[in-house]
Amino acid sequence: MAKGKPFQILLLISVLVISTCGLIYELVAGTLSSYLLGDSVMQFSTVIGTYLFAMGIGSWLSKFIHQNLLSWFVRIEILIGLFGGLSAVLLFMAFPLVSSFGVILYSLVGIIGILVGLEIPLLMRIFNELELDFTDIVSRVFTFDYLGALLASVAFPLLMVPYLGLIRTSLFFGIFNLLTALIVTYFSPKNRTGFRTLRVSTVLSLIILLVCFVLGENLLRISESMFYGNKVVYSKNSVYQRIVITLESDLRLFLNGNLQFCSADEYRYHEALVHPAMHTTAAHRNILVLGGGDGMAVRELLHYPDVDSITLVDLDPELTSLFTTHPLLTKLNRHSFSNPKVKVINQDAFLWTDKNQTRHYDAIVVDFPDPSSFALGKLYTPTMYERLYQILKPGGSLVVQATSPYFAPKSFACINSTIQSTGFFTQPYHCYVPSFGEWGFILAKKSPDFSLAPPLSNQKFRFFSQETFRQMTVFPADMRSSVKDVNLLNNQFLVRYFEEEWSKVN
Repeated sequence: MAKGKPFQILLLISVLVISTCGLIYELVAGTLSSYLLGDSVMQFSTVIGTYLFAMGIGSWLSKFIHQNLLSWFVRIEILIGLFGGLSAVLLFMAFPLVSSFGVILYSLVGIIGILVGLEIPLLMRIFNELELDFTDIVSRVFTFDYLGALLASVAFPLLMVPYLGLIRTSLFFGIFNLLTALIVTYFSPKNRTGFRTLRVSTVLSLIILLVCFVLGENLLRISESMFYGNKVVYSKNSVYQRIVITLESDLRLFLNGNLQFCSADEYRYHEALVHPAMHTTAAHRNILVLGGGDGMAVRELLHYPDVDSITLVDLDPELTSLFTTHPLLTKLNRHSFSNPKVKVINQDAFLWTDKNQTRHYDAIVVDFPDPSSFALGKLYTPTMYERLYQILKPGGSLVVQATSPYFAPKSFACINSTIQSTGFFTQPYHCYVPSFGEWGFILAKKSPDFSLAPPLSNQKFRFFSQETFRQMTVFPADMRSSVKDVNLLNNQFLVRYFEEEWSKVN
């Protein structure tokens, strides 16, 4: 066994690579499963738990390896490079094809965890054969192990996902694993001839990953075409989400795999969202929109000639930029973001409302994604609604999209109770949107007067009318719930209800 200082440094760098790559594969699996399956807290918790448990199994199995430790280390590194590097490709491809996606996900996480768990004990034993002090071995190995974890946790959200995407991120680090294996075989002074077969295996594996890396976007488009069933005309990772647009008989927007609108019937949703609020408030000068990065709600607001300014706060600049410039999308929102009355602010609405309590609005339109995670659930808490209560003018109206009262009646009722807990009077209502089914909204005011003002003479809506709105306020028995829970930040009742109810649908 080589005892030289350079080889010791190489092995320590290997520890860094192992730790960084292993955590990256774990993060890729957790992120991808939360994209595809929802409930990011549940997905990350189970992925991390499975990975750590599998590492424990790998560490236990390492005791059965007695000879040729370095050769075994190289073999395992090759396998980690292949399984980890191809993990995102395999998972994206499997999702639209198999019904038991969870089995594939956790099997793959388990395999990677076992392999990573095998490596650290092997490396410590290799260091021991170099006749180093055991205390020194442990301190060095764990120092580099934890440093690798830090590098992965910082690089993954800030660099890898925004610029490479999930598929190329896993392939990139798989290539690192394979390069480490290859370098170790060349720098080991012993058994150089015995490493020839392993070098060939490593090079072939590198070629596979490099080809996949070059074709990364094509592979993702193939999987997305299988998943969405329509022609994908645009797809891109932003810092916050995966944006996909499909076009066949109609145009559809998907964020993280979830349908946001269909061009055939989006007018029903957006007219129902905007016009009840605008018809129950006398003044329309200053309007606030939270979410709504597609510009459709703003399009409806611009029907009112007495609107002086519309402030839209949406987290993702990639999304608002897309709906400002893409010709297919600007045709749908009628270039609403280019209107001089409209100001777009790309910030987290939860933080923005906290720091902007001085300006007041005649109407507030809240078009957030459904509360499918704790990160989104915070947008449906009393903390958020109290801030909106403060900035809403007397006589003004607030409207909140509130998921489906048919598929998720407990979630709908929880949102209503939460809004009421902050002093608002509420008027729940719903409408049928063919792409989504029955969809619900909560209209809220500081007084119990929800009478509709006469419509302006020049307004012609395809769906909304005063008579239609009266019908929308009637709820049949199968869309009612007795739930009175308030969705506090520290309990997130709403997220649990949402996950429970929608899991039965999907």
